[in-house]
Amino acid sequence: MRNEALTEKQTALARQKAAEQQKGKIRHTISMTLLYIVLAIVGVFQILPLVWLVLFSLKNNQEVFELSPFALPATPRFENYIRVWTEGNIGQYFFNSVLYTGSAVVLTILFASMATFALTRMKWKKSSLFLGLFMVGLMIPVHSTLIPLFNTFSNLDLINHPLSIILTYTAFNLPITIMILYGFYQVLPREVEEAAIMDGASVHRIFFGITLPMTAPVIATAAIINMIYNWNEFVFINTFISADQFKTLTVGIQNFIGQYSTDWGAIGATLVISILPILIAFIFLSDRIVEGISAGSVKG
Repeated sequence: MRNEALTEKQTALARQKAAEQQKGKIRHTISMTLLYIVLAIVGVFQILPLVWLVLFSLKNNQEVFELSPFALPATPRFENYIRVWTEGNIGQYFFNSVLYTGSAVVLTILFASMATFALTRMKWKKSSLFLGLFMVGLMIPVHSTLIPLFNTFSNLDLINHPLSIILTYTAFNLPITIMILYGFYQVLPREVEEAAIMDGASVHRIFFGITLPMTAPVIATAAIINMIYNWNEFVFINTFISADQFKTLTVGIQNFIGQYSTDWGAIGATLVISILPILIAFIFLSDRIVEGISAGSVKG
């Protein structure tokens, strides 16, 4: 009798546990379903501006003002893209944007990596002071530097020269890039570097051959952040560049704004062309970006 009662009690406990597990699975399913619904709604709201911009670029001026924002044009005007590329000099602006952005990103990542390596791997006096000086750069307003930079570049004969834009982008992106790299370098294991030192490797060999390749995930994160800023930047280009052959896409859009009329379809086509490189880069580097952020935010 005692064994039967014990068996019944165990069976009841097992059933109760199974029921609780079933309820837990149902709650988990419901919560995940709600989460996916919320994420889907957020995703739709994120995509809507892109859909609107594409439709906007395929309309003429009359359709832009008469049709609803998400209405399809009567005849998609793909000639807007052809016209901005052939007549609007967008090809030259696109090349300039790629040149300035790519050059500045490479220089910023290289200099920031060198500075972070020196701050985290080398023992020298007042390294904390120099780290603080770099971080002060985050608090300097861009607009407060326009006049001093303009005077400096004028004295150096760098107005209407690509170097003025590349140097400015590099300098202003160094603080945020060092801050991103610094957290990753702090958790980066030192054993491989110490082994290389024991084998007689030089500092340059350790940096370029060991440390820099190990920081590829966070470099991708910093690169995409720099790329977005440089690609969309307007103030420095508009201030330091007036020659048409050195303008970028952000400034070149003004060519389609006239005194008496504005070609809205061409402006939309230019905007679509301008966002494609950043969109493609983010799609292919998104995994690296998340990996770099997560790796640099957790210590140990």
